Amino acid sequence: MTDATTAHTYLSELASRMNGLFSANAEAISAAAAAIEVTAKNDGLVYIFGTGHSHMLAEEAHYRAGGLALTVPILATATMLHEGAIASTTFERMTGIVQPIFDRYPISEKDVLFVISNSGVNAVPVEAARIGKALGATVIAITSQIYSREAARGRARLADIADIVLDNGAPSGDATTAIPGSELKVGPVSTSIGAALLNAVLVEAAARLQSSGEGAPIYLSANMPGATENNIALVKRYKPRNPHL
Repeated sequence: MTDATTAHTYLSELASRMNGLFSANAEAISAAAAAIEVTAKNDGLVYIFGTGHSHMLAEEAHYRAGGLALTVPILATATMLHEGAIASTTFERMTGIVQPIFDRYPISEKDVLFVISNSGVNAVPVEAARIGKALGATVIAITSQIYSREAARGRARLADIADIVLDNGAPSGDATTAIPGSELKVGPVSTSIGAALLNAVLVEAAARLQSSGEGAPIYLSANMPGATENNIALVKRYKPRNPHL
């Protein structure tokens, strides 16, 4: 039986990092929310793309109770984990595979594109950001500035390409918690912090849309009063442009 001190250490570390997120990212959060507000008013979409574990943030925002309905995940099996984690690690380092993935999504100058990559240097997220910018979209990165600077070694960084950068502050290697009696570290933080940053931007954008009189297209939990009618209307509006609805 353990007293779970290592679990407590990890949660305390994560909480400390979460508490510092706003002060470290206030300007970027505001800029990202403003970009989404403009996109929503122009009937644009917010696309979200990541490889490996980062793809989970695309699903985090998709068809989510309390979430904005204009979000669209960009999902491709080759860059995800569920059918081959080793292969996906190889694919995310290959050039030339992003364009065929993006061809499924009508990204334009009206839209916002989130690109999530903790290390911020793999070929696919870097290429995704470049393609997004070439299409005229506002590109928002969620990445670790510390990790990407250390990992770059002359390579292009996502943070240097994106229009707006949200820094998750994750350490190199992502893991934060030492295992007593060893040199090993466990406890990655990039997914939890990335989801918090993404949702912080989305809630700020929703509040701005609502206060402007535009109204925020928000999904309701299926168990809430009025959810069926609300969600059917939103699906009808966005399904023609969201292949995952």
